[in-house]
Amino acid sequence: MTALPLIFSPEVADARTRGAPIVALESTIITHGMPFPQNLETVWRVQDAVREEGATPATIAVIKGGLHVGLTEEELEALARADDVVKLSRADLAVCLARGGNGSTTVAATMIAAHLAGIQVFATGGIGGVHRGAEDSFDISADLHELAQTPLTVVCAGAKAILDLPKTLEVLETLGVPVIAYGQDALPAFWSATTDLMAPLRMDSPDAIARAHVMRTVLGVSGGLLIANPVPKVASIPHSELEPLIAEATAEADRRGIKGKAVTPYLLARLNELTLGRTLAANIALIENNARLAGKIAISLKNQASSH
Repeated sequence: MTALPLIFSPEVADARTRGAPIVALESTIITHGMPFPQNLETVWRVQDAVREEGATPATIAVIKGGLHVGLTEEELEALARADDVVKLSRADLAVCLARGGNGSTTVAATMIAAHLAGIQVFATGGIGGVHRGAEDSFDISADLHELAQTPLTVVCAGAKAILDLPKTLEVLETLGVPVIAYGQDALPAFWSATTDLMAPLRMDSPDAIARAHVMRTVLGVSGGLLIANPVPKVASIPHSELEPLIAEATAEADRRGIKGKAVTPYLLARLNELTLGRTLAANIALIENNARLAGKIAISLKNQASSH
């Protein structure tokens, strides 16, 4: 059998040796979510947020055919500056590794790698979901099926607001994924702290989330928990204000023939232009906020394991 191509950074290797809590972080936000240098500055802030909560950050990416769990500062900067990095999901992760390639990991690919590395908690910005017009295009992110089968607690700010949110919620329900709003009843939507959609479940503490994670494992139910953590109110943009801009950007993407994996990066960049940088500011605030909550959950899981 071929050995798992996992490569641990010195910081993550040390945490594993000590049995310390670790929080997985994706790398697509670095290569396809933000421009340089904001991408590098943001990942440093996000990693520091995890450390400040007492956990160890593990940013995941594929470098020269190795599945890196944790990146050094040099590796992070190289990734942030690169412009030819493949965006990897479940379908192409193994192929990229087999070819000795480089790639940044989406939510689905990060979950796969984190689970292989024994990590239970993952912080991201927003998950993928059902794209607008999916009734014609069938464009549905692999993230949703990954959440249904890989046992991680994933902290996000909701699904990306550029998606069809009601359909995304319906698919998650069909797949049996618990969608849990943190500290409120309304479902957040990435740059917006609230929407008109109600979350199916609500939890108000990291300890409660950790207990639900453990109970799901005990029951043998596949998949993990999706925690929808609202963007801090100071950075939130009302969903009603964003909706016409999203419709405009989506129509532009259609006219330009932009499809598949290229859609999300295009829409994120265009909305940043249309909002004069407000969506990028919100994106930075929400991912740091998610990292802090994920760190707290990882600590709670560690404490619960120690008490048994």
